[in-house]
Parts: sequence; structure tokens; C-alpha cells
Amino acid sequence: MKNLGFKAMILTMAFVLLLAGTFGTSHAEAAEAPDINAKAAILVDAESGKILYQKDPDLTLAPASMTKMMTEYLILEQIHEKKINWDDQVSISENIHILSQNRSLSNVPLRSDAQYSVKELYEAMAIYSANAATMALAEHVAGTETKFVEMMNAKAKEMGMKEYRFVNSSGLNNKDLRGNHPAGEPNEENMMSARSTALLAYHLIKDYPEVLDTASIPVKNFRDGTDDKIVMKNWNWLLPSLVYSNKYPVKGIDGLKTGSTDLAGYAFTGTAKQGDMRLISVVMKTDSYEARFEETSKLLNYGFDNFEAKTIITKGDQVEKDSTIPVVKGKEKQVEVAAGASFNAIVQNGTEEAYKASYKLNDKLLTEDGELTAPLKEGEEVGQVMLKATGEEFGYITGEQSSSVPLVTTDSVEKAGWFTLTMRAIGGFFSSIWSSAAGAVKGLFS
Repeated sequence: MKNLGFKAMILTMAFVLLLAGTFGTSHAEAAEAPDINAKAAILVDAESGKILYQKDPDLTLAPASMTKMMTEYLILEQIHEKKINWDDQVSISENIHILSQNRSLSNVPLRSDAQYSVKELYEAMAIYSANAATMALAEHVAGTETKFVEMMNAKAKEMGMKEYRFVNSSGLNNKDLRGNHPAGEPNEENMMSARSTALLAYHLIKDYPEVLDTASIPVKNFRDGTDDKIVMKNWNWLLPSLVYSNKYPVKGIDGLKTGSTDLAGYAFTGTAKQGDMRLISVVMKTDSYEARFEETSKLLNYGFDNFEAKTIITKGDQVEKDSTIPVVKGKEKQVEVAAGASFNAIVQNGTEEAYKASYKLNDKLLTEDGELTAPLKEGEEVGQVMLKATGEEFGYITGEQSSSVPLVTTDSVEKAGWFTLTMRAIGGFFSSIWSSAAGAVKGLFS
């Protein structure tokens, strides 16, 4: 490294890591993306957010009961923040009681003279897509469903969703709420794009992975041991033992949420994990109940068959010849830096993808001359190794185009004693005088 005399230390020594050295050279052609028979679709790596496939991802459509992923997120957030508990008892308003008797809307009947635990209602929502149970949870959290819908829209904005509008907590058309819709017009529905739906699922799984513990349950009894017992079969018919698990098999599938209304058609947000890789898929407005599972199977299997997590940076890797930083007030005058952690990325099989990397040092740790100050500990974080895929076709669901790992020191540097520092200062003083004198003498003969 040369010429470190600048204040804000953002190293521009970008380089390209050719993956042939890490992955082995491949000359096979990349597989062609599938033709997904849906109005919109998207496939995302659940760890990095990298988009692996998309079809009209920003088209705003009705998500129907996929809406409930946002309700699940807010319920789990409330649980984690200890604002509500799983054992809390929830009273049922008369409006919700009446709605719950309509089994054609996907419901578990609720009594107005009984109370239900948050856990019971949550499971009915997540497994059976029970609409009235969802509304009861919304009222329990916010006091009214109207206020809960405000929370939904605020959280969507916080997540960075672009195409969305929530008018109720369940995903029903407002007309099904018998004049008691919490927001919007009487015949309005919630709206989201495939991209926004995937972003919602991405945050839900990343922030509250326990959501899959419930979403993966194929069958469970509601109010088991009572006269109100109902067998709840999960509407995700790709789950093992359910209707389409053999016809459209997806290894490792464990979620997430179906949805259907007249406006939405048939939609599904799916997720599966194979090895260390989890994928999230969204298909919106397919032609039939079965089609959403067929298209999801095609999309997820395409992802698992054609993409793989590869190690791009290994802990301890350095940029050759550019990984030495000057140090002041230390026994040593410089220290080496390296990647403090490994970095994996999803790469399509049959391609040689390249990554551009750069060092970004923490300018708060640097002197005006771009030096670190002793003492320094081995493994001390002094910045970031920034990585960005070149030739990225679809980008990332979060909009972020780069990732990073810590940049750390490889050795410790002890602070020099006062004698050493004094001698260095004296040496520097005389060196300056000598340089000035030599320059003056040279000038006499020029």
C-alpha cells in the first residue's frame, strides 16, 4: 500500500476475485430459467437476499391470505418485546364471532362467551389461515383492527417495501367483512408486488425463524379435547404427507403461506431448505389451486438444482501487496490486515462469476495521515472488506448490492515506550534538516 496520507480512509484498491481459483473452472452452460405460469413470480436466497429469478416482480397484485405473514411478523415482534404472551387470553368480539361461523372463508368457529390463548389463535392463523382468528389477534394487539392495519403499513415502510397497501389484517376482500372493514373502500383488498411479498417473507424468516415451527405443521387439532375440536389441515399442500407432496416434491419445504380470493387468484409464498441453503419463492395469480404448487415446485427446484453457496472470501484472506497499514506510536511501524470472517455467496452453476472487493477503513480510527494508532490487539476490527458481485442481473431483495465482512489486524502492536518515541522524533527532526540542507546544496549547482 502506498500514499496513505488522506483523512477519510476508503481504500480504492478494488480487485476482482476470479472464482475459478475458489470453485474450479466450469465450462458447462448455465441452465435456462423455467417458464413460470403466474402473473408474477420471484425466487430469493433467504440468507443474502440475492434474487435468483424474477417475473414482473413489481406488478402490484392482491396477495390474499399471504397478507397474514405481516400479521405473523407483528405478533412475533410483540411476543419478543414482551408486550404480549402466548398464554394471554383473548376475548372475541361479536363481529368476529359472527364472521368466524362462515367456514367458507377459512375459519375456526369462535365463541363470544369464551376466551382463547394467543397461541391457539396464532396456530389457527398460521396453519389453517383462519381469518376471524387473525382479526382477533389484531384487536388484542392494537385495540382495534384499524390501528393494527396502521401498524402493518408502518412496518411495511420500515422494511423497505415499495408496492403495498394494507386495508385489513387477514387478506380478505373488504366486502366479506360485512361492513366492518377497518380501512379502505368497501370492496378493496390488500395489495403487494411479488418483490414486496418476498421482502416480507425474507424479514419474517430472518427475524423470527420460529415462524417455520408452526408453518411446517401439516395437521393439528384446534381446541383439542373440547366440543369445539376442529382438525386443521395446513393449506400448504406441498408439505410432507399432504396432497401434492408426491406429485410436486420439494425436498426440505417447511412453509410459508398460501392465499386465494377472486381478485388474487391462487398465490403462494413457499420456502425450503436444503443443506445450508434456504430459498424463498413467491408466485402470484396462478390459474388454479393446484397450479400455485406446481409453479412453486418448479421455481424452488430450479433454484436448488442450479445454484450453490460458495465461499468467496475465507477468514484470513488478504489483498496481495495491499494489506499493510502504517501505525504510529507503536513498537512496529505497520500492521497487516485481513478478512476477519468467511463470506459465502449464492452462485449459479456453470458460470464463472466474479466479485469486486475493496477495503473500507474506519476513518474514526485513523490519524490525518491515514495511520492507525498503537496499541492494537490482534483481531481488532479496523474496517470492512466490501464485496459486490459484478454483472449482477437481478440484485438483492433488500436493494443492497454489496455485502461485507470485518477487516481485522493479523497481529498485535504494542505501544512504544517514551524513549523510542523520543528517538524517533529526534531522528525525524534531523532527517528533515538533512533533507532541507541537501536540497539547498543541490540548488547551488543546478
